[in-house]
Amino acid sequence: MRAIWITKAGGPEVLAVRESPDPEPGRGEVRIAVRAAGLNFAEVMARQGLYPDAPKPPCVVGYEVAGVVDALGAEVTGLEVGQRVLALVRFGGHADTVCASAERVLPMPDDLSFTEGAALPVNYLTAYHMLFRVANLRPADRVLVHMAAGGVGIAVLQLCRTVPEVVTFGTASAAKHAVLREEGCTHPIDYRTEDYGARVRELTGGEGVDLVLDPLGGRDWKRGLGLLRPVGQLIAYGFANLSTGERRSVRRLVAQITGVPLLTPVAMMDRNRTVSGVNLGHLWGRSDLLREELAALLDLWRAGAIRPRVDGVYPFEEAAAAHRRIGERRNIGKVVLVP
Repeated sequence: MRAIWITKAGGPEVLAVRESPDPEPGRGEVRIAVRAAGLNFAEVMARQGLYPDAPKPPCVVGYEVAGVVDALGAEVTGLEVGQRVLALVRFGGHADTVCASAERVLPMPDDLSFTEGAALPVNYLTAYHMLFRVANLRPADRVLVHMAAGGVGIAVLQLCRTVPEVVTFGTASAAKHAVLREEGCTHPIDYRTEDYGARVRELTGGEGVDLVLDPLGGRDWKRGLGLLRPVGQLIAYGFANLSTGERRSVRRLVAQITGVPLLTPVAMMDRNRTVSGVNLGHLWGRSDLLREELAALLDLWRAGAIRPRVDGVYPFEEAAAAHRRIGERRNIGKVVLVP
């Protein structure tokens, strides 16, 4: 088995491709010959030592893969060797062979490519879960999504198009605005040159929005709460503000953590606002829910309602370049790794 190892916390240079024995599927598991694996911001933060859920280095991360079943563990039904599948894995996905619980493995449509298949699970599940399970998105809602040109951001914009008259506000650098408009973003906002909060208030006549999807964290959570109109909701699903540059900064870490707003039930009640959190990696015990939502996403793909936008495909040997692409916020859509 070849895999991308995080040898220690640090910059992209700490990544190394190493060989190790192939894993054997246990009871209820499927072994997959990986054809493509998704790379997410969480895994970039894991490399930097900023993702507490990640195993301690040296380790192999990766939450999602697409490939071909090449072995079945005991008691596995409904899947067979040679079948094209996509899967959610609890780390270990950045390898050419991985074992996954059969509960989190779904057959892929024949005309869905492996690279697109690897771009679906984490980004689109996160977006779908936030919009339809947690927020109950309704027609004509106003949605602000940060990092709108990233994998989750693009997924959010595409899924918002499936609900009538939803108005979307997406923050991204100006160079990415044309793509955001292609994906249905009503109001792209250049966070580098203008105050996104002031711009949202201007565009909404001072009323604010119904939903803020925030992977930034820290002070931006506080700003997001201030942009909610009554009955509005903020969903926190990341802490990207902890990561700048290739390595972690203790000074920035402290500054962002101290900027997290203090919330109380009384304050939320008085303002008719809701704060929710989403961490897909902490829903592993709800395989039923994840499988249901992933199946719904595959149905939307078959209907042509969603289409993963793949920013770039990198062989394992170029994993450092893939990490830099995401870490420098240059990607538009999904970055995919291939053995």
